[in-house]
Amino acid sequence: MHAATFAIESEDFLAKALWWADQFETACLLHSNSFDDPYATLNSLLAVGIRHEFIANGDNTFSEIQAFQTKHPQEWMFGFFGYDLKKETENLPTNLPDHLAFPDAYFFIPETILTFEQGKLTIQSVQKPDDIFESIVKANPDFSSVKLDRPFQKRMTKAGYMQAFEALKEHIRRGDIYEVNLCQEFFQEECNIHPLSAYWELNRVSPMPFSTFFKMHQHYILSASPERFVARRGDILLSQPIKGTAKRGQNMEEDQQIIRSLQNDPKEQAENVMIVDLVRNDLTRSAKPGSVAAERKPQVHTFPQVHQLISTITCEIDPEIPALDAIKNVFPPGSMTGAPKVSAMKLCDRYEASKRGVYSGAVGYFSPNGDFDFNVVIRTLLYNKKSGYLSFHTGGAITIDAIAEREYEECLVKAQGILNALGTEIE
Repeated sequence: MHAATFAIESEDFLAKALWWADQFETACLLHSNSFDDPYATLNSLLAVGIRHEFIANGDNTFSEIQAFQTKHPQEWMFGFFGYDLKKETENLPTNLPDHLAFPDAYFFIPETILTFEQGKLTIQSVQKPDDIFESIVKANPDFSSVKLDRPFQKRMTKAGYMQAFEALKEHIRRGDIYEVNLCQEFFQEECNIHPLSAYWELNRVSPMPFSTFFKMHQHYILSASPERFVARRGDILLSQPIKGTAKRGQNMEEDQQIIRSLQNDPKEQAENVMIVDLVRNDLTRSAKPGSVAAERKPQVHTFPQVHQLISTITCEIDPEIPALDAIKNVFPPGSMTGAPKVSAMKLCDRYEASKRGVYSGAVGYFSPNGDFDFNVVIRTLLYNKKSGYLSFHTGGAITIDAIAEREYEECLVKAQGILNALGTEIE
C-alpha cells in the first residue's frame, strides 16, 4: 500500500471524494459529522474498491468472517451484520417477507482508504495516492434533486400496529417479557433514486455521529444513525444503547422543558434501565470478571429531529475472546430487541409484518490494530437498485406503562429526517 497526506477543505472535498467513490462497485463512507465523542478516533473514513470480499451464504457467518479476517491480517475491513443473524446467535430463523434481498452479512477489504481529519486527508491505496487525489479534485458533484413524487406505503396499517401493540402489552402483563421493540416498515416499489444524492441530502437534513453511505454492488445503505452498537478501543469494549426519545421543541425554552421531561419520565427511565441491564449482561460474556460497568448515567443528546437518552456501558475485554465472538456475544443490538432478549425477538417475529434485514443490524469497520466500531442501523434508507425497492423501518419500545398512540407518534417522529430529505410523507 502507498500512502500520502494532502491539505484539504474538508466538507467541499468530502463531496468530491464521495462522488468519485460512487464509480466503484463497493464503497463505504463512515462520517461522524464532527460530533463530540470521547470514543471517536477518526472524523470520517471512506473505503472504495474491492481487494477481497466476503458475502454470507451459510449458517456459520461469524466464524467465517473471523476466518476471512485471519486470512487477511492487519487490514482495514468494512461491512455490515444483518439483524437476522439472530438465527445463528440464538437459533431464531425468520420467515417474514424479505423485499430487499440483502445478504445476512457482507465485508470487504478495500483498494483505497481515505482518512479525513481537520484540514487534511490521508490516502492509502494500492494505486498512487497523487493520481487518486487529482482524480478527486477533478470531480464535479451534482447532488441532483431526490424529491419523491409519491408517499411511502405502510407495511403495517395503524390499526395493525395498535393491535400488535396491545398483544405485546398483554405478553408484558403475563410476564413473558418486560420490554419489546416493535418495528414497522415503510416502502416504495419501482422507485428510481440516485442513492448518493439521497444520502447527501439525508446527511444535510439529519447530520448524525454514525452517518453511513454504503454501496454493495446494487444494494445501498443510507444511514443517519445516532447510535453506537459496539466498539473496541484497545482493552476496552463498549456499547452505547439509546432508549428514550422526545421530539424537538419549537424554541430553546420549549426544548429545555422537553429535555427535563425526558430526563424525569418514569417510562423513559424504565426503558433505559432495562436495556442497560441487558447490555451489561451481554458484555459479561466477553469481559474480564468484574469489569463491566455503566460508566455514566443516561445523558440527553440533542439531534436535529429528536432528543435521546444514551447510556455508556464498558468492560475490559477477555484477551482470549476473538473479535467476532465479542460482537456475536452482544448481537443483535439490545436496544432493538427488548428484554429478556430471546423472548422479545421471538415475539417481534410473531407480530411484525416484514423481515428487518440490515435494519437493526450494524455497519462499521475493523482496523489493522484490532479495534472496531459499529453503529446500530436505524434512521436508515435501504435500497435495492436492481429491483427498485426502497424501504425504511422505525420502531419504539413497549413497556407496561407505554401508551399506544404515543408510541405510534414516536415512530413517525423518527421517520421525519428521511421524509424531509426526500420531500415526501407517509400515506
